[in-house]
Amino acid sequence: MEDSYRHKGMRRQLVKVLQSKGIKDQRILDIIGKVPRHFFFENALVEHAYEDKAFPIGAGQTISQPYTVAFQTELLDIKPGDKILEIGTGSGYQAIVLVEMGADVYTIEYQKTLYDRTKVFLPQMGYKPHFFYGDGSKGLSRFAPYDKIIVTAGAPTVPDALVDQLKVGGYLVIPVGDQKTQQMLRVTKTGENKIRTEVFNDFKFVPLLGSDGWK
Repeated sequence: MEDSYRHKGMRRQLVKVLQSKGIKDQRILDIIGKVPRHFFFENALVEHAYEDKAFPIGAGQTISQPYTVAFQTELLDIKPGDKILEIGTGSGYQAIVLVEMGADVYTIEYQKTLYDRTKVFLPQMGYKPHFFYGDGSKGLSRFAPYDKIIVTAGAPTVPDALVDQLKVGGYLVIPVGDQKTQQMLRVTKTGENKIRTEVFNDFKFVPLLGSDGWK
């Protein structure tokens, strides 16, 4: 896996695109400028690695658009040491960004082929979040509560289990809608049985699978 001067230049251009789209957190921009996204692509497709778009990774899943990764990460308002649950490991790119932000990351994947691939590949890159295989729509209750939860697939509703597993004061960032488009929500747990919901831009994610997602 080579990270050449050319690749670094392409990342710098991608960072400029994200800035032009409104991403302001310099930590996130620096991380996207650092992480070699082309490592997730086959050699013939490396030209696409630094375009601001999603790309198929197999098993009906995609590596998220860099803007989407940056936008969700910005909404989480991560503090170093935050315990974060990621629903949908996918390629592992978002998990790397969370780890680079200083978070303690627990990530769960529904697709066994992706789980098997990513739990080997990320440590090879030097990243070691806690990997789990299973139904992320139900969260990961045995390690709850979490400071923040991020969902990287489109959900039909906000799963109650995820809200339950948040600390009071914590954020859940989740795209909710139908299987074509979703609105990004940030749900803040303001009390044991109270939440506040903010609504942001429209996005297009692959469907959240599982018992509290799309069956």
